[in-house]
Amino acid sequence: MKDRKIVVVMGGPSSEAEVSRRSAAAVLAALKSKGYNAEELEFSPRNFFADMQRLRPDIVFNAMHGAYGEDGRMQAVLDLMGIPCTGSGVLASAMSMDKAAAKNVMLGAGISTPKARAYRTADRAGLRARILREMSVPMVVKPTAQGSSVGVVVVKDAAELPDALDEAFAYGDEVLVEEFIDGPELTAAVWGTPDTCDALPVIEITTTSGRYDYESKYTVGASRHIIPARISATAMERVRETAERTFRVFGCRGVARIDMMLSSEDVPYVIDINTMPGMTETSLVPDAARAAGISFEDFCERLMEMTIKECGV
Repeated sequence: MKDRKIVVVMGGPSSEAEVSRRSAAAVLAALKSKGYNAEELEFSPRNFFADMQRLRPDIVFNAMHGAYGEDGRMQAVLDLMGIPCTGSGVLASAMSMDKAAAKNVMLGAGISTPKARAYRTADRAGLRARILREMSVPMVVKPTAQGSSVGVVVVKDAAELPDALDEAFAYGDEVLVEEFIDGPELTAAVWGTPDTCDALPVIEITTTSGRYDYESKYTVGASRHIIPARISATAMERVRETAERTFRVFGCRGVARIDMMLSSEDVPYVIDINTMPGMTETSLVPDAARAAGISFEDFCERLMEMTIKECGV
């Protein structure tokens, strides 16, 4: 297997491109330390097909966050070319990335998730008043197609709503306004396939700012990952079951991170599904793997082995 050519795809025009490059650098170093024939590729939508024809990889390691790499578009190109790629496929990626679509899938499957409504740019006239009629403060306002908490604002006072909407609409023509669940923020990384998946140790997240936003996620020392999470055994089992069920319902593969808020009744509410979670020095998934006794290098290798086994290459 180590003779096969691996291309780690990163960057691109996404708002999360810089984080993607950091993830790719860590993955590339891990694979090379294992003796793999691996190289990086900066993603370009215009040139990607030609780049794949030129490089002729045996497998692509997806280190893309956000647009193209996490929404299924890059996976669709690779499918057409017959090139295996780590992580979730087209449908799972597209459904998970679109927060409004993901919300509908979860509700249909009976997965606990905060109540929410989606609004489009065409709804902007009188939108503040409409939202306050339909939702109550505090609430969470977020773009429907961004990851890494980009554009996410917790609105604690009605006067903050117009600025929060401006922030979210800056990233697209649809936003999601979601019920705020007051409780610990938890995340469970799940890896495997829809048929055989397993949750890694559950992590509780705290931050110095009180908000797990983009800056808190990717600034060293701005957040704390508590493993295992400080929750009851009953709540822990519910979180793990919810994470694994969500992974299966969406048809995820490789590794995905299921973010949740735990209510005062110990009910885990899924707030996000990340099919291409961060792999940087401050990221959650590598921490969860280490807590399970799996080094980062071994984790990257096993994700590749999983893809190769599934694709039969």
